[in-house]
Amino acid sequence: MELPIILDTDPGIDDAVALAAALFSPQLDLRLVTTVAGNVSLEKTTRNALQLLHFWQSDVPVAQGAATSLLRPLRDAVSVHGKSGLDGYDFIAHQRQVLTTPAFQAMRDLLMTSPEPVTLVAIGPLTNIALLLTHYPECAFNIRQLVLMGGSAGRGNFTPSAEFNMAIDPDAAACVFRSGLDIVMCGLDVTHKAVLTPEFIRTLPALNASGRMLHALFSHYRGGSMSTGLRMHDLCAIAYLVKPELFTLQHCFVAVETQGEYTAGATVVDLDHRLGKPANARVAMDIDVEGFREWVAQMVKDCP
Repeated sequence: MELPIILDTDPGIDDAVALAAALFSPQLDLRLVTTVAGNVSLEKTTRNALQLLHFWQSDVPVAQGAATSLLRPLRDAVSVHGKSGLDGYDFIAHQRQVLTTPAFQAMRDLLMTSPEPVTLVAIGPLTNIALLLTHYPECAFNIRQLVLMGGSAGRGNFTPSAEFNMAIDPDAAACVFRSGLDIVMCGLDVTHKAVLTPEFIRTLPALNASGRMLHALFSHYRGGSMSTGLRMHDLCAIAYLVKPELFTLQHCFVAVETQGEYTAGATVVDLDHRLGKPANARVAMDIDVEGFREWVAQMVKDCP
């Protein structure tokens, strides 16, 4: 049976690959895409989601979410993804529109009417998820689990201590980890290893239209530096859903620092159970890199 999912995203180049996998993995049923400000502004992440779905001729609805974090000024990753968030490819104009309801309301509506539990997949800042759980805690009964890309059991990639998605909205992340949801955290411990090789990236244009589009985006990802390969951070969340056997998980208590002058957004992952608190997440600590690369290669081939 296909697993119904909601994808909360801030496209973003690696988000584009994750969206492809969510659309074309036969194990998944993508019911809703929600956008959040993160890699670029909300206006741009929403436009990018609509452009990508139009490119793939998908009628999955899109709901626009939070334009800023809960309590802090917005920061972005334009230096990584380019000014548009999807620099490098000229998408065809379209007339697609977002739903009239905001993202957290659209999530709630889907969850409350779904005949089966739905998995939330969050690959951007967790603002929309926190708003959902704060405004509509009653819908948690129909959330199968939350699989997120974010955090780290070690160092950060946006600040010395914090991964980007957590650093952009630490308060939302802290709310989510306190929620009691079944959480799987795919953080930098695995995403830094999930690297597509330059040799594979060079083969993309010959595969299909999706390969040509993704290659064009990759040529602008992190300034176009593909000589050492590219890390597929967000794609790991989809990979976990489709190929969980690729990942090594550890049950841990995870808290998100919100007060530290230098550490806001840091995920405190209690690997050794020193805090004496019950585990509230399964944290991905290792990944079968070759298996991941084989899955990605097949997934892109299966795209139109």
